[in-house]
Amino acid sequence: MSHLDIELQYLKTETIKMWTLVNLQLTKAKEALLKLDKDLAREVILGERRVNAWELKIDRDCENIFALFNPVAVDLRFVLAVLKINNNLERTGDIAESIAKFVLNVNTDFDKKLLEITRAVEMYDGAIFMMEEVLEAFDKLDTVLARKSFQQDEVLDDINVKVNAVIAEYIRNHPENIEPPLYLISVIRKLERVGDQAKNMAEEIIFYIEAKVLKHRSKAEKKKE
Repeated sequence: MSHLDIELQYLKTETIKMWTLVNLQLTKAKEALLKLDKDLAREVILGERRVNAWELKIDRDCENIFALFNPVAVDLRFVLAVLKINNNLERTGDIAESIAKFVLNVNTDFDKKLLEITRAVEMYDGAIFMMEEVLEAFDKLDTVLARKSFQQDEVLDDINVKVNAVIAEYIRNHPENIEPPLYLISVIRKLERVGDQAKNMAEEIIFYIEAKVLKHRSKAEKKKE
């Protein structure tokens, strides 16, 4: 194994570690939200510092590989993909932190009926599943698995599109309980962005393995690929 191969394997290992941390941040933020656990929310907020530090480290590792080894072909695509995935992971960590901050501001438990009609828990589970599935695709170099995220993202988009009408109807029927649904709609918006980040990372995996650029292509075009 060449020195470059060793560095690339190390870079992959570090990226998987960061990815696992971000997924844990999302899971903790979900638990804090559903249980209104403010201590756990604070833990997520503090954990964001580790995510940011890891992002900077991976960026430096990529820069060092460019400077020392001048990678080409598939090796170059891998480092470029990791750079973008690293950025997507940091943004996802920011989203988990934002959800945790919502928990600190909410003073009333979320109505179970509200969670059901907005499909918020389903959406959160779907977002976490996407992140885990794309991580598995990255680890196993599985573009078939990576492409599955495109369909899951459509489910998240559908929930996001429909939630405005659902929340409006709930507020009309429960004018005394306005704060939680307003926070919940913000959470759903952020979960939709998690789906976008996971989809972007799936596209980078496909770019790295197959040398195909899917960015800005329509959903129909991506399915044909």
